Amino acid sequence: MTGIAEGRVVVVTGAGRGLGRAHALAFAAAGAKVVVNDLGVAADGAGASQGPAHDVVAAIRAAGGEALAHGGDIATAQGAASLVTTAVEEFGAIDTLVNNAGFLRDRMLVNMEEDDWDAVVRVHLTGHFLPLKYAAQWWRAEAKAGRRRSARVVNTSSGAGLLGSVGQGNYSAAKAGIVGLTLVASAELGRYGVQVNALAPAARTRMTEATFADTMAAPEEGSGAFDAMAPENVSPLVVWLGSDGSAGVTGRVFEAEAGRITVMEGWRPGPTIDKAGRWTPQEAGEATRKLLGEAVAPGAVYGAGE
Repeated sequence: MTGIAEGRVVVVTGAGRGLGRAHALAFAAAGAKVVVNDLGVAADGAGASQGPAHDVVAAIRAAGGEALAHGGDIATAQGAASLVTTAVEEFGAIDTLVNNAGFLRDRMLVNMEEDDWDAVVRVHLTGHFLPLKYAAQWWRAEAKAGRRRSARVVNTSSGAGLLGSVGQGNYSAAKAGIVGLTLVASAELGRYGVQVNALAPAARTRMTEATFADTMAAPEEGSGAFDAMAPENVSPLVVWLGSDGSAGVTGRVFEAEAGRITVMEGWRPGPTIDKAGRWTPQEAGEATRKLLGEAVAPGAVYGAGE
């Protein structure tokens, strides 16, 4: 296998199914050695199985690629550290980290239990932070030893993190946090040769099939129609971001869906009024009303008004 990721060592979390699986297979097809991390849990995080990760490894090896499975919990320090150690000890390095692992526990806010909140924030946000931390420590050590690497991180956010999603307060908050983490990591790690970007994908996976069953159905087999919601449509951008080809691209957030790629433009100053003194509450309200009339309306929260 040869391609844009030739010779790179790539770690993908949550790579046993869905988007992570598609990313792992695409990196392998592009020439990378891949560490496939997955706990094999159910869609709500329950249970565990080594099967999904090993199935992906088997598929990569059957196609002539190199891969190995890692079953550690990347939302723990031990699991995240062992993920990086495994890549370095088995393949000699870590060049690209794709943080993708996650699950859902959807509830309206008034019905959400603390455990539903903690579990989702843990797997998505802590599960991004810890692998990033331990990979960054290795890249820093390499840079200090005079071996500055062309390292890449691709984090997985969501449209829910950018706009919000009704019934997904925990997931939306975690995915918004991933965007903030991406921006900070890009600023802090550039000195070590690390580029960090985030992706908000839309595809048919276990996490989306129930919510978007009508719009995400696959076309009939043999129809020749483009499967717009196939996870494999997202992976080419992830592979490019994880390769040397993306040199100079960092601190960015992208949306990817079907054949569409969008550069997302985040918070930036809009209309402003400066009194150069203290407002009264009434004055502040009148000024704010005026500013809102000049501002661009925010995008609609997913599920609002349904």
